[in-house]
Amino acid sequence: MLRVRCLRGGSRGAEAAHLIGAMVGRAVSGWVSRAFRSTSSSAAALPLTADEPVTEHTPEDCPVCAHNEWDPLEEVIVGRAENACVPPFTVEVKANTYEKYWPFYQQYGGQTFPKDHVTKAVAEIEEMCNILQHEGVTVRRPEPIDWSVEYKTPDFTSTGMYAAMPRDILIVVGNEIIEAPMAWRARFFEYRAYRPLIKEYFRRGAKWTTAPKPTMSDELYDQDYPIRTVEDRHKLAAQGKFVTTEFEPCFDAADFIRAGTDIFVQRSQVTNFTGIEWMRRHLAPTYKVHIISFKDPNPMHIDATFNIIGPGLVLSNPDRPCRQIEMFKKAGWTVVTPPTPLIPDNHPLWMSSKWLSMNVLMLDEKRVMVDANEMTIQKMFESLGIQTIKVSIRHANSLGGGFHCWTTDVRRRGTLQSYFL
Repeated sequence: MLRVRCLRGGSRGAEAAHLIGAMVGRAVSGWVSRAFRSTSSSAAALPLTADEPVTEHTPEDCPVCAHNEWDPLEEVIVGRAENACVPPFTVEVKANTYEKYWPFYQQYGGQTFPKDHVTKAVAEIEEMCNILQHEGVTVRRPEPIDWSVEYKTPDFTSTGMYAAMPRDILIVVGNEIIEAPMAWRARFFEYRAYRPLIKEYFRRGAKWTTAPKPTMSDELYDQDYPIRTVEDRHKLAAQGKFVTTEFEPCFDAADFIRAGTDIFVQRSQVTNFTGIEWMRRHLAPTYKVHIISFKDPNPMHIDATFNIIGPGLVLSNPDRPCRQIEMFKKAGWTVVTPPTPLIPDNHPLWMSSKWLSMNVLMLDEKRVMVDANEMTIQKMFESLGIQTIKVSIRHANSLGGGFHCWTTDVRRRGTLQSYFL
């Protein structure tokens, strides 16, 4: 019986190997390039090809490894604005957008975003990539895809949206990269833009997990979710009522934020408790997943509300106070209140709020990528002894995210630590 060692990765050690069943049919000579003893009492056999060699990797060689939001950034995925499409105006989209933009979705849902605006966003993100590379960071990009193509599953029909926000779909925990089961039907096939990259990382030793893919049938959504005004949003969120039900797990990776062995998450319009519980069980016992909540009329993604920027240092949105903030203060953390954003009222923000000003990307503890137009938050960081790397992505902001949203940090140089006793 042949034995080969299975690929290893992940912060919790080697995966258990599997017993090879009885060989059926003719010999499979040339199928396995080498044989050696498994790290467990069972074994696994992987078919090898010349262009996809399976090799042994030490944890230090793994291309995927990050434990928090602030260790020195070495490699990052940056999203693409190309071919970005307005999502159809479904109930889950309505619940996550402000009513002033509902006519925009009703008119343009399923079509591309305004081309001139997208062209400017593409140029901004290209410059962002150039600056990251200048700062010594390896930049990777998803594949360009035509998101206007209509698709159909047994449960729904939709067009796509974009691959602009890798933070929404991918999260790295240790040397494991996790694909999130997002809640918007327009994002059902978004993973396809990232698969070539993820397969490369896997072949080079990373652990790769895809959370259970939701059917996104009607049962996942409250079809009568009663939103008319901002006051409705406040009331419903305070009551713990959201457009997504607990029918099946769903979450956006951007509702999670990492601080070593402690990971914080909010229940939001796109992340349900069933999805949070899946992550809790999946990451236990090494990691603790803590649910925190905010006074937020439009809870979707945590990092423009609560952004951890260093060991013992967190930005907390003054308009959306954290109900569990004492947990951080008791642990000796410094809670910093960012200044009011400067973005003008007439600038379109079709999927987000002005608080993208605090949606920053830490290159390390002493360097931050921040909006070039937001002078007041630049001064705030400088007062904390943090150098600001100024980049303008104002048109890219309109598509729904700041620097943190437009990126997934693939590798940060650091070790797993606990920052809470």
